[in-house]
Amino acid sequence: MNYEEASKELEQIVNKLENGNLPMSEALALFERGEELAKICFKHLDTAKGKLTIVKEELGKLVETDE
Repeated sequence: MNYEEASKELEQIVNKLENGNLPMSEALALFERGEELAKICFKHLDTAKGKLTIVKEELGKLVETDE
């Protein structure tokens, strides 16, 4: 599942939970699914952050070389 899919589903779950018109068992199941989706989102963000850090370091080396 990609970030966009996980984020969209998580947003839908949050909206359902905020309405508060759910039986406790359904709310609990949605909360647990939301935790799984949040982990997926954080994993994707961590990966992106790592890639950006590498690119930034490489660009820094290029700038130092050009000077």
